[in-house]
Amino acid sequence: MSRIHVATTVNGDAVDFLADPRESLLDCLRDTLGLTGTKEGCGTGDCGACSVRLDGVLVCSCLVLGVEAEGKQIETVEGLASGGTLHPLQRKFIEHAALQCGFCTPGILVAAKALLDENPDPSEEEVRFWLAGNLCRCTGYDKIIRAVMDAAAEMRGAA
Repeated sequence: MSRIHVATTVNGDAVDFLADPRESLLDCLRDTLGLTGTKEGCGTGDCGACSVRLDGVLVCSCLVLGVEAEGKQIETVEGLASGGTLHPLQRKFIEHAALQCGFCTPGILVAAKALLDENPDPSEEEVRFWLAGNLCRCTGYDKIIRAVMDAAAEMRGAA
């Protein structure tokens, strides 16, 4: 099967790549573009490890075809930090020890940023609900929730 040219924007940069029409966006990001922060956990959209934003919508990149990214804006975990400065969510995850093995962390960070972009002052219940699609086998979630809540406060200037 012939590959299809895809022109898109990834983390603010114009990107062109060739994709097999059957290839997932996850595989295109990792294997073609070398953005390995996005992880494949389940391949069925159940774990959230592959979470990215596609035109501002949080999606499981394992369930989206790479060719569907044509003309769209993609945001991955690699786009969170600005230059050498970590995003507040990244810093708070470190400060709160909200990661252990780290496999799920990129997807959780992308999902948490999507939440805070939509709702800069979420309740704990809203954070837990929003992140329910991101599974973690190591942390027990409490440190993750605290890190997101603390980052939200800092980003609002309420720290």
